[in-house]
Amino acid sequence: MHVEFRNITKKYGAKTVLNIPLWSAKPGDVIGLVGSNGAGKTTFLRLVLDLLQPDTGELRIEGENVSNSETWKAHTGSYLDSTFLIDFLTPLEYFKFIGTVYGFENGQVEESIRPYMNLLPFLATEPSSGFIRELSTGNAQKVGIVSALFPGPKLLLLDEPFSNLDPPSQIRLKQHIRRLAEEQNMTMIISSHNLGHVTEICSRITLLDRGVVIRDDVTSQETLSQLKHYFSS
Repeated sequence: MHVEFRNITKKYGAKTVLNIPLWSAKPGDVIGLVGSNGAGKTTFLRLVLDLLQPDTGELRIEGENVSNSETWKAHTGSYLDSTFLIDFLTPLEYFKFIGTVYGFENGQVEESIRPYMNLLPFLATEPSSGFIRELSTGNAQKVGIVSALFPGPKLLLLDEPFSNLDPPSQIRLKQHIRRLAEEQNMTMIISSHNLGHVTEICSRITLLDRGVVIRDDVTSQETLSQLKHYFSS
């Protein structure tokens, strides 16, 4: 899906936290959104999802202003933080709830989550027991990530998806992201502090600094060293 920022600004009080005259993503782009704490990454993602309103400008998905259209929502998957979860449900109940939102019929949810079961090994032994609120932080995050992946969206947004995952799960998630990018031409925007992960899996890197895009380049062999130099200088 096409995503476009046009003259976007967002302020909290007198402070401008995002100022993006023009930025866009096209189908198949896997974009790593990087920057220091307070750079505006989460605000960026929340504006795309219409969870925040810009003070000026328009944010468009497939040419339509996100605030004036509902069409894009049926093709968008996202997991930004634990507030996206319904913690009094079990993981399977939550997946079925998400399935109803996307119009899945009986049996479709179980079939659709099957490719992601290697991220959810705890469900293999106890598939129907335990509420999300009883899971570890890492396992709850896996539930949130899978809930964004299994509906097969055309646009995927993830905020710090690797932060609480164990190393095997980090590797599996990167494998899924690569597979989806290759097979489904999905547009992805992945925010992360881990430069190694994003430069490994993302075709483009957007670098934010105090709300401004100061770099937006195709990933190359030199990208990781350049980013390390930027953040260490």
